[in-house]
Amino acid sequence: MAIHAEDPLVSIGLKSSIRESSHMVVVGTEDGAPADVVVVLLDTVDVGTMDLLRTFEKPGNGFLLVVGNGWKADYSEIAELGVRAVLWRSDFSRARLVSAVFLVNSGDACLPASLQGGLLDHVKHVRNDILAPRGLTSSGLSAREVDVLRLAADGYAITEISQKLAYSERTIKNVFYGLMKQFNLKNRTHVVSYAIRAGVI
Repeated sequence: MAIHAEDPLVSIGLKSSIRESSHMVVVGTEDGAPADVVVVLLDTVDVGTMDLLRTFEKPGNGFLLVVGNGWKADYSEIAELGVRAVLWRSDFSRARLVSAVFLVNSGDACLPASLQGGLLDHVKHVRNDILAPRGLTSSGLSAREVDVLRLAADGYAITEISQKLAYSERTIKNVFYGLMKQFNLKNRTHVVSYAIRAGVI
C-alpha cells in the first residue's frame, strides 16, 4: 500500500502505525511504485481531489480516502477514479484504517453511512432523471431490450414475446440481432445467458 498526506508528519506517523499493526508493505507514492491500495488524507473531497488522484499511478485495487470535514464531489467521478473506501477523520482509528485497507485489497468497499445515503440518492437521480427519460436502464440497455431478455429467459418464444409486448416479431428479432452484434454473441441463447451472468436480468 501507499500513503499520501500533505503534512509529512502525519504521513510518517501513519506509515509507522501501519507497519506496527499489520503485515502490509508501505511504498512511497512519490516513487511511482505500484501499490494495491493508496491511502490519501484530505480535508475536503472536491474537484481538486480528482486532479490529485489522477497524478498517482492507479492502484491495483483502489483508493482509500481519509477525509477531514467535507464532501463536495461527484459520486460517479470518484468511483471512476477507483475510490473504494472512505473514512471520516473524526471516526478514524488505526484498527479501522487497517480493516478498510484489507477490505479494499480484497475487492470490497467501505463507505460511512452518511455517504451511502448520498450514493443511493445519486443512483436514483441518474436512473430517474437521466436514463429513464432516454428509455435506458442502468445496464445501458433500453427498457425494451430488458423486457425482451426477461421474457426469453422465462422460456417464451419469439412469437409469444411479440404478443406479450405488442411488438412485431421482426422487432423482437432485431433486438436479439442488435444485442448479438453489440456484445459479439453467437445466438439468442448466448444473449440470454450473457444477460443473466452480467446481472442485467
